[in-house]
Amino acid sequence: MHLTWLDSNSWLIEMGGKRVLLDPWLVGPLVFGNMNWLFKGERRSPRPIPDSIDLILLSQGLEDHAHPATLERLDRQIPVVASPSAAKVVQGLGYTQVTTLAHGKTTAVENLEIRATPGSPIGPLLTENGYLLKDLTAGTKLYYEPHGYHSPSIKEFAPVDVVITPVVTLEIPLLGPVIQGKKTVLEVVQWLQPKVLLPTAAGGDVQFEGILQSLLRAGGSIEELRSLLAQHQLSTQVVDLQPGERYEPLAIAV
Repeated sequence: MHLTWLDSNSWLIEMGGKRVLLDPWLVGPLVFGNMNWLFKGERRSPRPIPDSIDLILLSQGLEDHAHPATLERLDRQIPVVASPSAAKVVQGLGYTQVTTLAHGKTTAVENLEIRATPGSPIGPLLTENGYLLKDLTAGTKLYYEPHGYHSPSIKEFAPVDVVITPVVTLEIPLLGPVIQGKKTVLEVVQWLQPKVLLPTAAGGDVQFEGILQSLLRAGGSIEELRSLLAQHQLSTQVVDLQPGERYEPLAIAV
């Protein structure tokens, strides 16, 4: 298993003999609904699109997970596994091999099994996907949820080798958390007992602006989490990757 953080929620996962591009935002700005005044994210330096992609994996249909400009640059023949809302995005862009994965359902791409788990709520009627990936040959497992919303149903899959999830909470006063990493990361470590935890959704080489950005309040840090894990006598390693760094998590996690 090799993992490359491409900034924000974007990852290249090399697992089960496949190269999986997860929630890619790699070109152009990040804007929700063409409302630059509300929120806009831009990369300080270009992020190249990885080559030889075998699968695109999308957890949500919002632009920070199913980024239209990035998806328009990719080959429409690449297979996609997506939440129902993200599937609508890629189908609208002309992708031809789209598997919609509901909660609790699995699909396999040769030796890589993908299971959808309940993830982030988007309003009162929609709950997006988290994912549990398993290398059917090696038996290694990876869990991903980008907003820190973890269903108790994932406990049955413990132990998991690698967890990718936020460690920082971002919230809007009076409205509540957009990302609740600090509030739930200890719990998911206790549930899944990972060897390695990799933070996502914060930091990196990205700058943000707009009204929404000015309202967000952050809490938590990698250092706080490491201290908390030590207090609870948990051996999970928290690894702070740099954007573009290719990492082999199980090489040293013994």
